[in-house]
Amino acid sequence: MSDEPAPSARRRLRRPTVAVVGGLAVMGVFGMAGLLFAVSASTARGTQLRADRTDLAALIRSENAQRVAAEQRLADLRAQVDGLTATAARGDSQVAALRRRAQEVSPSAGLTPVAGRGLVVTLDDAPAGSPRTAGAQPDDLVVHQQDVQAVVNALWAGGAEAMMLMDQRVISTSAVRCVGNTLILQGRLYPPPYRISAIGNVAELRRAMAASPTIPIYLEYRDRYGLGWNVDERDLTMPAFGGSLALHFAGVPHPTPAPSAPAPSGPAPSGRGSRSAGPPSGSASSS
Repeated sequence: MSDEPAPSARRRLRRPTVAVVGGLAVMGVFGMAGLLFAVSASTARGTQLRADRTDLAALIRSENAQRVAAEQRLADLRAQVDGLTATAARGDSQVAALRRRAQEVSPSAGLTPVAGRGLVVTLDDAPAGSPRTAGAQPDDLVVHQQDVQAVVNALWAGGAEAMMLMDQRVISTSAVRCVGNTLILQGRLYPPPYRISAIGNVAELRRAMAASPTIPIYLEYRDRYGLGWNVDERDLTMPAFGGSLALHFAGVPHPTPAPSAPAPSGPAPSGRGSRSAGPPSGSASSS
């Protein structure tokens, strides 16, 4: 007689084995899931894993808000320093002498508000879709960094006592930077049109712009493609400069021959590069 169990008995013996294997598989799946959750939580550290990192506009708004808060904090600290210095000067002759010296040079350094008669120069990109822009290259139709620099340098050369670019007071070491189609000045971004304001002898300021070797090139593009150019005379009020006075580099400019502007009937004018061009030789820059 055979000792082999009946088929029904074999089926009964195998069922517990299948159940055990299935249970172990389920436990393994749950274990792996738990491990993945733990690794995910450790990596995220409480942050959103799928946060949108491409929202550039939100990033710019956040950075601008932080900059505004930092500027306000800086103004508050400067006010505290001024107050403490004034208090110390009443009982310390050396501090009083240094304070008087600082007050004497403050106007020249741009650290005091200024009011007076002056000029406002406005530069703007050519209007989109204008018939005058047919056949022009994109770089021909926009205001470049060196265009703004040309006006700023000419106004300084004309004896400007104070200057503003857009809504900020600038001094001789303020750096003009353009990236793409925006102007960057002391941490702030500005689209065109660009306004440069200068207080000083209006006749001298106008003569200095007329004598500039580079402004006539911009005016050729204005005549050909419709770039914006406007010069207004008005009474101006300017705040004190609030940026950094730390000088990073400076150089002596080397005289160069004035570029000749082509006749309007000839080929397209040349001599203006892209917005990303660096500062001209002999410039000074501060952060």
